[in-house]
Amino acid sequence: MAGGGLPDGGPAKRAHLYEHRFTSYFAFTCIVGALGGSLFGYDLGVSGGVTSMDDFLKEFFPDVYRRKHMHLKETDYCKYDNQVLTLFTSSLYFSALIMTFFASYLTRKKGRKASIIVGALSFLAGAILNAAAQNIAMLIIGRVLLGGGIGFGNQAVPLYLSEMAPAKNRGAVNQLFQFTTCAGILIANLVNYFTDKIHPHGWRISLGLAGIPAILMLLGGIFCAETPNSLVEQGKLDEARRVLERVRGTKNVEAEFQDLKDASEEARAVKSPFRTLLKRKYRPQLIIGALGIPAFQQLTGNNSILFYAPVIFQSLGFGANASLFSSFITNGALLVATVISMFLVDKFGRRAFFLEAGAEMICSMIITAVALALEFGHGKELPKGTSVFLVIVIFLFVLAYGRSWGPLGWLVPSELFPLEIRSAAQSVVVCVNMIFTALVAQLFLMSLCHLKYGIFLLFAGLIVIMSLFVLFLLPETKQVPIEEIYLLFENHWFWKNIVRERTDQDQETSNGKPVAV
Repeated sequence: MAGGGLPDGGPAKRAHLYEHRFTSYFAFTCIVGALGGSLFGYDLGVSGGVTSMDDFLKEFFPDVYRRKHMHLKETDYCKYDNQVLTLFTSSLYFSALIMTFFASYLTRKKGRKASIIVGALSFLAGAILNAAAQNIAMLIIGRVLLGGGIGFGNQAVPLYLSEMAPAKNRGAVNQLFQFTTCAGILIANLVNYFTDKIHPHGWRISLGLAGIPAILMLLGGIFCAETPNSLVEQGKLDEARRVLERVRGTKNVEAEFQDLKDASEEARAVKSPFRTLLKRKYRPQLIIGALGIPAFQQLTGNNSILFYAPVIFQSLGFGANASLFSSFITNGALLVATVISMFLVDKFGRRAFFLEAGAEMICSMIITAVALALEFGHGKELPKGTSVFLVIVIFLFVLAYGRSWGPLGWLVPSELFPLEIRSAAQSVVVCVNMIFTALVAQLFLMSLCHLKYGIFLLFAGLIVIMSLFVLFLLPETKQVPIEEIYLLFENHWFWKNIVRERTDQDQETSNGKPVAV
């Protein structure tokens, strides 16, 4: 039902002629390039921990601090419901979605490296400003600069990794972005666990240490090679061939290099990539890669747990240090799951991970909702046994997300787009992702307050919808060369009737009719 193998023969189908060998240069390039994920991950992990620290709340959000320590009759679901506090988290993502459009232009005109460098500098400036913050305005401005870094980094890094990787290993290589994201989250939780004990400025250390991954990303952007795809797109053919030979570990790259030149010629003919993305022949890439998957990734509910894990666990009756430690455990699950996905996604495929893990996530959300409905609320702390059980269920949920929607939410969109729309489409991916990330960050604690355990049932229902979306509309992309992905849609049971624009165009042109896009 997913549709689609690749037909044999025909132009621009030279995948069987591609050659590559593993080289230390290729490994270094991909590992350093993937460090961009650590920016996103460290911020995801550090924000929730800082917003649960008493010293931070006393200095910037005294009302939340007083509410946290008062035994009110209101349900504990509402303990942290403060829109200015959540703006501290979500302002970064609103900034990122705006900056990604500037990143698209820079990525297309100057290359992936340029966006990586600009992103690192912006993130570094934001980290410094947050660590030195004296008021809420400084905090928010710092978050906006951090958002600029994430907007540029998330635009460029997934493209960089997908273009550098050979087709057979593209899934594992691209997931280095998710791996470094998870590592950043885990490190941030560990940092928060220790800085929470440093009074009164431990939170400054947590926020300031965000500068370390920014410096690593900056060094990566300076010293790593530009992708062959981008160099061809810029007309630097000799340099592109040299880089391709070096990352593939062989001089015999003629077939792949010719495909890159063919794709670049098509890309140069496109004057308005955003308008081109709306054409019928790119409708599957638009709906699946640019809109559906990035939105659904955030609607799984996982990032809500990552943002606010310490806050959630405190609301569920854990002590301050216990809550940070519990969130450290759950984020450890995310890292383990990403490693599993890295090694197996190119063997079992993207669809299998989406669907199998989706079933586990649905069950975990329903179980969490039932447990909270029975045991939680009215100012009572959860029984110890229920608390441990919930940590285990959340652990299993994160383990499922970490091998499916987490890494694949970045991998699949980055491999769906042909070169002529790639940078524009990736901007839409990041923009949609950041819109939903920001909305979830801004609305989750309020929704938790008003919907109570029902918020977890809502996420379960959304995961059902997104699993059906994958089942019926996403073809399997494993081990398919990135410049030949479009062929999958031409042979897909549903999309084949939509993407045959070229044939329709020839027929309508011969009849003197305008062509619909």
